[in-house]
Amino acid sequence: MADWDTECDEEPRRKPLSALPEWEPGRWGSSAGERPSSSAWRGGEQRQSPPRENWRSRADRSGGRGGGGGVACEFRRSREQGSVPLCFRLDNSFIGTVIGRGGSKIRELEDSSGSKIQIIKGEYESDVKIFGTDDTQKRAKCLIDDLIKRYGERPERDSKLYGLSYSNSAQVDNSANGPRKPIINWASLRENKEKYEAMKWAGLPPIEKMFYKESKVVASRSEEEVAQWRKESNNIICNDLKEGEKRAIPNPTVVFEEAFQCFPEIMDTIRKVGFLKPTPIQSQAWPIILQGLDLIGIAQTGTGKTLAYLLPGFVHLDSQPIPRVHRGGPGMLVLAPTRELALQVEAECSKYTYKGFKSICIYGGGDRKGQINVVTKGVDIIIATPGRLNDLQMNNIINLKSITYLVLDEADRMLDMGFEPQIMKILIDVRPDRQTVMTSATWPDGVRRLSKSYLKDPMMVYVGTLDLAAVNTVQQKIIILPEEEKRAYTRHFIDCLKPQDKIIIFVGKKLIIPWSYLGCWRRYLPHEEKWWTLLWKHPYLPQ
Repeated sequence: MADWDTECDEEPRRKPLSALPEWEPGRWGSSAGERPSSSAWRGGEQRQSPPRENWRSRADRSGGRGGGGGVACEFRRSREQGSVPLCFRLDNSFIGTVIGRGGSKIRELEDSSGSKIQIIKGEYESDVKIFGTDDTQKRAKCLIDDLIKRYGERPERDSKLYGLSYSNSAQVDNSANGPRKPIINWASLRENKEKYEAMKWAGLPPIEKMFYKESKVVASRSEEEVAQWRKESNNIICNDLKEGEKRAIPNPTVVFEEAFQCFPEIMDTIRKVGFLKPTPIQSQAWPIILQGLDLIGIAQTGTGKTLAYLLPGFVHLDSQPIPRVHRGGPGMLVLAPTRELALQVEAECSKYTYKGFKSICIYGGGDRKGQINVVTKGVDIIIATPGRLNDLQMNNIINLKSITYLVLDEADRMLDMGFEPQIMKILIDVRPDRQTVMTSATWPDGVRRLSKSYLKDPMMVYVGTLDLAAVNTVQQKIIILPEEEKRAYTRHFIDCLKPQDKIIIFVGKKLIIPWSYLGCWRRYLPHEEKWWTLLWKHPYLPQ
């Protein structure tokens, strides 16, 4: 029989660990989850467990797992001899120094002092609790103070202790250590936030947002007619998210002339493209954006959200009181989650040319030097992915203080892809009195938080329902097949396609298939191509 079998058979005859005394939270902190140090004390002397020691060696050394020996006994004694934890507060700017990379520094402090250190992070300050005897607590506190002192920083105020009288021992001697780095008074900065914000944005040119003149036809529509039109147009629902007294939702513009009757060049562009009438979200979004209000547009992909914010953006840029040459930078910024979407928006800008506005698409993976050259020469509209734009922003290549019209396109996808930190850094340099438009296909909690942070009293227009997670006008089928049947099913599916059908196949890796290998599929492909990139993962295809 194996050793572990013997131990398992003998387990019922040994003394269980239930003989431990009841847990007393007051002796170790306010929370029952706060645990004492991994080190143990015998008679006031510190004894640390040997490194890389398993449970069997500890049990054998202390006389087995029962009978009051081993780690359980040590843990009980440490609780009986413990005292109230030493508690103080540190500014969050020092917490990274105390914890270290991967927690290496705080483990070193615990090993050196023989105490247990717990950090509870708050909004601006963190609570630090040191568990152990009085000597180990003071030793750990001195080590923390010395650590902050070595980095040339120290909290502006003494540590706020509660439960124990102890003063900060990290006094910096300027004469011995030379001149100390200036201390950032974070509390003062927070208190004077509004004053510093006003100083940052002082001297900026004025901004105009209101460009909408409601036609008599739109104003004469009754509430019943508007409600019926919204219901027939994919059940459009509008809300005013302003706190307090609500504003009146503008009536929709059913034809292009009702929205852009005062902008003949916009109408010429629309006629040149050949559109017959606006989409439902365009009809309701244009009157809101042209009034200078912030907007949240929730609608599925392919409903015309790009044109809903693009044409009012052209009007906004052209109608500012300061000429373009005197603004010192671009006036419109569109943030998109992917390179493909950014290029698509840039293509729409080029299609609907207006007053000679210059646009550029900035995205990761592109020619960074070429993008910098175009930006430095001067552009009016920037369409960018957050990562590359933040790169140019941090290197002082792009001036974002001139932005007065901001678009967060497909905000839900940007959050899913982890771009929120870059978005926050970008919007720090965009003037707060800008006009902001946010579009999304869904309305998760992350998008709601983003809208509350960066939009001011917005209106919301959503098509269908806020619970929309997928396109509700497309029938979706999920077919689960074994790996060996995927090739045959895919070939049968393609053979059954009609000449006018279109498909996209998403797979894990890309394969280049010779033209001759495609066989009967060749009749559905462009004849001028000699190769076709087939996105298809299958072990039997040539690698």
